[in-house]
Amino acid sequence: MIFLRSLLQLTVLLGQGSWRGVAPSPTDEGALRASHGDHGEPGHKEPHKDSYSTFASEFLESRHLSDDGYPFPTAPPVDPFARIKVVDCGVTKGCIRYGKPGCDAETCDYFMSYRRIGTDVEYEMSADTDGWVAVGFSSDKKMGGDDVMGCVHDDNGRVRIHHFYNVGQWAKEIKRNPARDEEGVFDNNRVTCRFKRPLYVPREETLVDLHLSWFYLLAWGPAIQGSITRHDNDAPPVSDHMISIYKYEDIFMPSTAYQTFSSPFCLLLIVALTFYLLMGTP
Repeated sequence: MIFLRSLLQLTVLLGQGSWRGVAPSPTDEGALRASHGDHGEPGHKEPHKDSYSTFASEFLESRHLSDDGYPFPTAPPVDPFARIKVVDCGVTKGCIRYGKPGCDAETCDYFMSYRRIGTDVEYEMSADTDGWVAVGFSSDKKMGGDDVMGCVHDDNGRVRIHHFYNVGQWAKEIKRNPARDEEGVFDNNRVTCRFKRPLYVPREETLVDLHLSWFYLLAWGPAIQGSITRHDNDAPPVSDHMISIYKYEDIFMPSTAYQTFSSPFCLLLIVALTFYLLMGTP
């Protein structure tokens, strides 16, 4: 009996102690009246007695709660497009650069890379255009009968991956699209994208076997309402040899503006003209 009476007294004391230790809620009617006066006018605010009161009051005043008293939902962060790393060219991936000597993925007229990832091949492409950039897999260096993967910038600002098939000089869009894990961005007047494609797909006319080697056709140009138009170059650049995804090369192809002085025949012609001018005519 004495034990039960002592236990009851202890319970009462603990209840009173915990009640005294709880700070009044900032939403309590009395607290609101004290902070705004008896008539809703701003009045004298008592200093906050602890950190919890400070946090709760500031949280309420900053209006982070909805009308129902719940915090507003926060949107998850959007992952930015990872920049293309050219330092990996020729080491862990193959690259083709077309443009000014020494250019990279952000300064070349056209840039593309490829690397094997399991049973897929990952491609990255970038070009100085506001329309589209593409790569075609050809067996003869010529347009016609080619499997083409393209990244198209549409009117909504999105960059989407499309699958095409070259019928002569015309690219026909194919509904069956082998691309996956698509990423794309339009920034600084460049269309840049990244996607994966299976190494092997069931044999079909519009899809080539990437286990095999192909000439790579490089193309880019304007787009109208998300549809590609004729490429910028009358004769799109093409790799001078067949490319294998099992060999990581770093290939540079000078653009037209830099081909004049890089051709051995042109250099020889310049030397001959210089010699002729210095020696004079007989």
